[in-house]
Amino acid sequence: MSGTAGTTPAAPVPPVLPGGDGAPSAHRCGAAPRQVAELHLPARRRTDGVAVLVHGGFWRPGAADGSLAYDRRLEDHVAADLLAAGVPVWLVDYRAVGDGGGWPATLEDAATALDLLVDVAPAAGLDAGRAVVVGHSAGGHLAAWAASRHRLPAGAPGAGPRLRPLAVVSQAGVLDLAAAHADDLGRGAVAALLGGAPGDVPERYATSSPAALAPCGVPVLCLTGDLDDVVPPDQADRYAAAARAAGDDVRVELVPGEDHQAHLDPRSRCWALARAEVLARLGV
Repeated sequence: MSGTAGTTPAAPVPPVLPGGDGAPSAHRCGAAPRQVAELHLPARRRTDGVAVLVHGGFWRPGAADGSLAYDRRLEDHVAADLLAAGVPVWLVDYRAVGDGGGWPATLEDAATALDLLVDVAPAAGLDAGRAVVVGHSAGGHLAAWAASRHRLPAGAPGAGPRLRPLAVVSQAGVLDLAAAHADDLGRGAVAALLGGAPGDVPERYATSSPAALAPCGVPVLCLTGDLDDVVPPDQADRYAAAARAAGDDVRVELVPGEDHQAHLDPRSRCWALARAEVLARLGV
């Protein structure tokens, strides 16, 4: 349904995922098509906690050839696996670079979607204080950044969080933005997100890079495949070194024989480790 002038359009009806109760709900975080979060409840709930899933795609709207949209639908298969395990899922989306996003909009959208769970959870019988945030690639960046939002100065995008994650799982996350820019990960993706190089906009890197914001104060599991040539394993190592030096509890798991996309495959070892972490943190 389209909104009239001056109103926010209705959120699109989300798909019914296997393992769900058949009645998912979509919640507007703004007027743009991607400013949406979805709540999927399991048919057989085993926890009042929530798994928050944040998709990747180097903060871009989709593949350059138009063959694939980089949006919340990338998470459907692993979301269904969590639903089958009895875990409620909050699927987050955000505006991408070139589609209304970039700095600060992408960060603000992620923060708004996370905080909205605080309002939505009680009516569903859920505890937003027991949210494990899981993010893949660029979503791993946003997940780890979300855990450090309480450290942001007033006025910075995402400052003053209403939701504090119980734990974070970074799936091949882009966790050190300065190093990612230096290594040209995503062919200029970091500069496109933040509007320049570290020397041009140092304050944006300081308030957007998880490695620069340590300690986050919650447990973080960094998962990475040893065949990942999109976001190499040294991103996890760099973040872990900075976070541990600041006193954080960070584990890095290097998974043999798996690549960047393995994290989205419920049959993979990468996903098995992420799933086990979510279930353990939520007591399932």
